Amino acid sequence: MITMSRHPRRLLLGLTLGLMVATPLASQAGAHGQDPALGGEPFDINEVLVYRWRAGSEPPLAIKTAIHEAARDVRASLASRAATFTYASDGDSVIGYGTGTCGVNGIACFTRSAPDSFTMWLREQGRVYDWGTLKWCQTYAEPPDGCYDAETIALDEFGHVEGLGHHVNYADDRDYTDAVVQTLSRTKPKVGWNMHEFGVCDTATLQVLYDTPGASSPYSTCLELVTVLALSVNDASVPYGTTVSVTAGLRIKTEADYGEMSNNPVSKRTVRLQRRPPGTTTWVTFATMTPTTPTGSYVTSVKLQSSTEFRAVFSTPTTEGLRGDVSPTIKVTVGPCTGSCPTSSEQ
Repeated sequence: MITMSRHPRRLLLGLTLGLMVATPLASQAGAHGQDPALGGEPFDINEVLVYRWRAGSEPPLAIKTAIHEAARDVRASLASRAATFTYASDGDSVIGYGTGTCGVNGIACFTRSAPDSFTMWLREQGRVYDWGTLKWCQTYAEPPDGCYDAETIALDEFGHVEGLGHHVNYADDRDYTDAVVQTLSRTKPKVGWNMHEFGVCDTATLQVLYDTPGASSPYSTCLELVTVLALSVNDASVPYGTTVSVTAGLRIKTEADYGEMSNNPVSKRTVRLQRRPPGTTTWVTFATMTPTTPTGSYVTSVKLQSSTEFRAVFSTPTTEGLRGDVSPTIKVTVGPCTGSCPTSSEQ
């Protein structure tokens, strides 16, 4: 079981990081990457964790509503097969409100006991800390500056329950909204004070821990996963005028650091087929390959009247965390024309 507390002050950063285990994942451009992963066992793929209110420490209605909304935020934005959260009066996991088990300066905290349950606490409105008095925005008709958004804080704690550690930002925090799971929570009206969805660097680690929802699902832009593109033909030596079938296969590279995504087939992307005459150096793109089965496969048929070399190209996309690849070259040898043959200009 791992317990994490929510600390609004940076002087406690060293204590917080002492409870985290950083896992080396996919390589990153720049100084930051996906969230660190907490040590311990993850929950089961697509597990549903059912929570109830702690007897004698039930949150007030406004905070209950915020926690329910955070659970919905998880389902809407996890971009993976991580656990989801739902309420039932007989749930195995408990969420409380009040003094609880949080550290001296924590405004919220959690425990995780995968694969079975978790606990969560949110501290009570009006609690006095050395940095000031806790104010939950949801308890006001007009939330004042300096209040904490309970939905955002609960979403942060749900992220910890999934196995996410605090995101490590650039020194100037310009990437703060890349993650909701942060060491330092922000108050209204600072940027990121009311984030109601996981950031791209949260979902990156969730994908490593729990995989993407499917082969056509996008990979977080906080990742940079190496892909491997293979190419094959149904026959490498054919008579003149034969139509050959060229098939490409696109997968994530097999890497232990990629976790559940390692060796994943990647479907419904743009894979282009190029050709050239043997002995030449210039490639010509002549077809966008059609996605087919099995998952991660792409196919093009082409009628050949001369020997041809082929390669497939998957260009690095700008909208997800994949690195492009070029397949090995394959040569198809075509026999001579034995009947009515076209002129060279007609081939």
